[in-house]
This record gives sequence, C-alpha cells and structure tokens, in this order.
Amino acid sequence: MVAGDDSAVAGVAGGRLVPDAVVPERPESGDPVVRALAFAGRALERAAARSELTLAQYRVLALVATGDERATAVARRLDLAKPTITAVVDGLVARGLMTRTTVEGDRRASRLVLTAAGVEALVRSEADMGEVVARVLAHADDPDAVVAALTDLDRAMTARMAARFAEEER
Repeated sequence: MVAGDDSAVAGVAGGRLVPDAVVPERPESGDPVVRALAFAGRALERAAARSELTLAQYRVLALVATGDERATAVARRLDLAKPTITAVVDGLVARGLMTRTTVEGDRRASRLVLTAAGVEALVRSEADMGEVVARVLAHADDPDAVVAALTDLDRAMTARMAARFAEEER
C-alpha cells in the first residue's frame, strides 16, 4: 500500500479477518534511539519487577543510596510532583525498604534513609537489571561502544539536570 492510497484491503481486527479494512502502512523510518530506549525501559521494568520494585521505586532507592536524603531533593532530581514522590516513598516505607524522619530544625522536611532490606532490594534489582543489559549487549556489534554511549548519556542527563536546576535558581 502506498501512502495516501485509500484503497480497501482485507485486514485483521481483534483476531478476525475484516474485509475492506484499510491497513495502515508500517512506518519505515523513526528514531531508533527513542525506540531502543523505550524497549530497554520496558525490559528493565520487568527485571526490576523480579525484585518486586517498580522503576520509580528503584530510582528513589538509588538516589537515596547516593546521598539524596531529603524527599524534596529526590523529587526535584526525578522531576516529580510532591504527591508522586510521597506515594512512592510511602510504599517503600510500608515495605520496610526505607525510613522517613523529620529534619531537625525543619519539621516539614523529610529525611530518607534506606534500611538494610532497602539496600538488599536495590542491589538485587540492579543485579537483575544488569543481567538484562548483559543479554542485550551480547547481541550488539560493539558492546563496548554501546556501554560507552550509555555512560555518556548518563553524564549528559546529569549535566542537563544540573543546568535545569541552575536555571530554576535564577
């Protein structure tokens, strides 16, 4: 079928053959980087789920483990609204993966700390996700180049976040 051609052809809808249905053309172009990241994200979601974490929970645990202890700082770094970070943190606290305490001198602020179970969940989840990444890299033409590109992407994301914070401070 040619783009713009409205001729009717048989198609499948809901598992049934539908005569005279217009079947859309599959796009031949697109952004392979966006697609790869989207599909990789889904693979990582499944891997994190084996450790009974969502990616949102994983990201919060990972940030708190690296030193972001205040809920507001975590929310800001993840670009999440306060109700969203509160819901994620509430779930982690309820599961015993994190504790929340008030900050001395600022009763409105929360200090987040991973529990031993939280550290274990984070390590287990990263191992599960690492296995997925390793299986994908086994199919790459140049695994080292992919790792280098992803490492550069991580640096770029961090720099973008810092630039966004600097802009907000102005």
